[in-house]
This record gives sequence, C-alpha cells and structure tokens, in this order.
Amino acid sequence: MSISTMTGDEGQTSLWSGERVDKDSLRVEAYGTVDELNSFLAEAKHHTCEEVSRYILSVQRFLFKVGGQLASKDVQYVEPVSEEDVEKLTKSVHYFEEIVGLKGFVIPGSTIASAKLDICRTIARRAERRIIALSRLEKVPDPVRKYINRLSDFLYIIARYEEFKEKKLLYKNDVE
Repeated sequence: MSISTMTGDEGQTSLWSGERVDKDSLRVEAYGTVDELNSFLAEAKHHTCEEVSRYILSVQRFLFKVGGQLASKDVQYVEPVSEEDVEKLTKSVHYFEEIVGLKGFVIPGSTIASAKLDICRTIARRAERRIIALSRLEKVPDPVRKYINRLSDFLYIIARYEEFKEKKLLYKNDVE
C-alpha cells in the first residue's frame, strides 16, 4: 500500500472515522496542528536532558490519541483521551513545579532546549485555540480540550526545568 493515495487531490481528506472532509476544515486544522506539535517535539527531544526526553517521547506517543480522537467525527476513537490522562499530566506539571520553584515571569529561551520547548508550548496553545474553535461547531470531548491545555503548562515547566538545571533561569526582573 502506498502513502500516496491521490484521493486528496481535490482538496478533501478522510478522517479516521471514515468521513470525507475539506482539508481546510477546523477539524483537520486542529489535528494538523497537533501533528505539527508532535514534529516540533521530535526536534526538541534531541536537545533536552534524558529525563525530559523520556517525558517528551511519552507525550509524542500520546498525541496520536489526541489526533486520532480529533480525526473521529461520528465514531468513538479506539483509545479516547480520559480524565485520568489529564490528571497524570497535571501531576507531572506539579512534579516539575516543585523542583523549579518559579518566582515570577520568566524570559523564555535561556538554553537551546528551553527555546525549542517554548516553541512547542506556543504550538500547543495554537492547537488549543483550533480545538476550541472546532468545539463551537462540533462535539470535542472535554478530556481532549483539557489535555491540550495542560500540555502547554507541562511544556512551559519542563522548559523552565531545563533552564533551572543549567542555572540559566532568567526572570523578567533580572534583565536590565
């Protein structure tokens, strides 16, 4: 089977659930932005410490659930995102917050790793905006929206963790 099916040449694509939709639909835009995030995470992973790298790989694997669920319109995806998944990510945010101990607004990107993660964070925020726009027109499960929201928090704190480890955490008030 070829990856080039030529079925999208007229501007439509198939969802996981089988429906054909326009390639510029909000649904395709939402899961396409999640896919973009996954690709940027792949790059960031090569610049982070081993611990953060493992977390990123876990998130990358999980984003296939998010994308699959967004690519499912009238059929429930086989591995839906759950409230437990959101809670697990929330606990990871809290774990890194305890270590870093933020004390104010941070200037992003004091290291290559944190800069890459901050780009990922902003893409996650864009994905969230696309998902919210889609949810105004079609049903998007709550755990999907919550997970993407929490993911941007997670990416923020692991970027700060990378800076913290290198003693390069730079606060807004530290800059002249």
